[in-house]
Amino acid sequence: MSGYVGVFVSDPWLQSQFTQVELRGLQSKFLSAMNKSGKVKLGDLPPVMSKMNPFSEMLTEDEVKFILSESSADLSEEIEFESFLRAFLNLQARATAKLGDSKPTSSFVKTATTTLRHTISESEKASYVAHINSFLGNDPFLKEFLPIDPSTNALFDLAKDGVLLCKLINVAVPGTIDERAINTKKVLNPWERNENHTLCLNSAKAIGCTVVNIGTQDLVEARPHLVVGLISQIIKIQLLADLNLKKTPQLVELVEDSKDVEELMGLPPEKLLLKWMNFHLKKSGYKKQVTNFSSDLKDGEAYAHLLNALAPEHGTTTTLDAKDPTERANLIIEQADKLDCKRYVTPKDIVEGSTNLNLAFVAQIFQHRNGLSMDSKKLPFAEMMTDDTQTSREERCFRLWINSLGIDTYVNNVFEDVRTGWVILEVLDKVSPGSVNWKQATKPPIKMPFRKVENCNQVIRIGKDLNFSLVNVAGNDIVQGNKKLILAFLWQLMRFSMLQLLRNLRSHSQGKEITDADILNWANNKVKMARRKSKMESFKDKSLSNGKFFLELLSVVEPRVVNWSLVTKGETEEDKKLNATYIISVARKIGCSIFLLPEDIMEVNQKMILILTASIMYWSLQKKSGESESTPTEDSGKPEGSIADSADGESQSAPSPSTLSQQTMDIENEEASF
Repeated sequence: MSGYVGVFVSDPWLQSQFTQVELRGLQSKFLSAMNKSGKVKLGDLPPVMSKMNPFSEMLTEDEVKFILSESSADLSEEIEFESFLRAFLNLQARATAKLGDSKPTSSFVKTATTTLRHTISESEKASYVAHINSFLGNDPFLKEFLPIDPSTNALFDLAKDGVLLCKLINVAVPGTIDERAINTKKVLNPWERNENHTLCLNSAKAIGCTVVNIGTQDLVEARPHLVVGLISQIIKIQLLADLNLKKTPQLVELVEDSKDVEELMGLPPEKLLLKWMNFHLKKSGYKKQVTNFSSDLKDGEAYAHLLNALAPEHGTTTTLDAKDPTERANLIIEQADKLDCKRYVTPKDIVEGSTNLNLAFVAQIFQHRNGLSMDSKKLPFAEMMTDDTQTSREERCFRLWINSLGIDTYVNNVFEDVRTGWVILEVLDKVSPGSVNWKQATKPPIKMPFRKVENCNQVIRIGKDLNFSLVNVAGNDIVQGNKKLILAFLWQLMRFSMLQLLRNLRSHSQGKEITDADILNWANNKVKMARRKSKMESFKDKSLSNGKFFLELLSVVEPRVVNWSLVTKGETEEDKKLNATYIISVARKIGCSIFLLPEDIMEVNQKMILILTASIMYWSLQKKSGESESTPTEDSGKPEGSIADSADGESQSAPSPSTLSQQTMDIENEEASF
């Protein structure tokens, strides 16, 4: 099972758009279009692709030919498999647009797949522009270009350089991007612009955005539906940031006992916002229950009751007495204005039931006045359920990593969402194709507890097949939500995924297993060959806390990416944090998809240091993946990253495929003590 080699795509974003099952099927279709000379030309594709699902019932062969010709007028042009995959995604988008209704894209509360429709809501665009003007109006760089006029295409023109989106991410989650890493010249060259967009997309993933179907070229071209879709996700994350027990422990007032608190913690922010709204509506005497941010809010009655309950000093019966929905919506906006809560909706948005803007409006009301008690007797429940700092950081890292893989399920809380086993099975299928027996798996919602145990037992069986350390661990431990075991399993899964990515770069690994020691040796060898002085003794080397080794490594793999005038000596805690923040942004800027925090570098978190190093190695090797395996590099005379390379450049005997690296044996021993 572990020896299975999936279909490898060099572009990580493109690979994330498909499961291995889909890739194998598409590869088969691609090969079927191959002519006698062993080549596939653009003109060979229409008869093949017009018969494929989901196009067969939506697009004719002539339509497929027309769409493909838009990308290249030369139908005799030879194409590679990755170009075929991109053509497939383009056709999928067109087919979805043709099938879809006339309603505009609404990607605020849905996954990014909704951005396949190519129209946007002008009302939503205007709302997001107002948000940008408000929060970035005084930005030293952007203030020259703001305020944006929502009636023009100025938003998209400004988004093309990537600065606006990077700054917006920092508004949503402050400190995500070290702004020193953003290229902010008035005129950027294509390379600098691409860097900004790469930094933007990797940082967006790192705050929880789903960026499937969005690439750097889409942002360079500022495709309206994709830009608005990404902006809406970023704004949503900002508005819902306080919808959790850590930020707002008073939310425990919504439940009766500690058992309900666990359920509360597992709710997505949108569901929690609805629960909060219904809590106040019930107290106000409103008989109906609000189940969505669209049709249930169109008549304005729920808003009228909510605002009266939260702000009795501005309460009025006039709003409820109004018979016309538009008149009532106008009165709601007037009442909300007294709480400074009117930015996101217009009366028309309320009456038409705009899901995205209603959600934004309710979230804004929550931020300004949540109406929850500070002295609730239930506050100890929240304190009891709050994780320690290290556990919270690891949960965050694994949650963001899982969501970046493009699996069907979106994870809001790792400890709650993995307990059915289904999410982990989805991840396993992604990183080890063919490992999951789906006939023996049950998809949520699962009513029968033993089905959850069956799922989790299969998770453990696959983990053991992949040589994970799982001594005395059973599926029921996951079902019961054992946090230590869940984190340990996910760490091994994340590590396995990264090692597999490195192994798949066959020109460098020669098909052999990559170990932690190989990653360490590669990094040290790269830095040494560049005549730098830093060295990493292990992934727990305390000297790494000042950040200098990683900055030197990054400058070696991409010479112009580090601005050394911004680097500190790393002697004080403040200087260390500046360097660590810069490292993360620079790594994302060149293309590394990483989810660690500055504190992980400062405290030398062994697991996160390993993943950071491996991510830089993967990017560097991928950059050179077009080179022949036999072509020597300038540095060592051997393929870059060969597992025969030691830290001092001398040959080592290759470890056996089943050998686990000794570099993190203390981590493995931790996991073995369950």
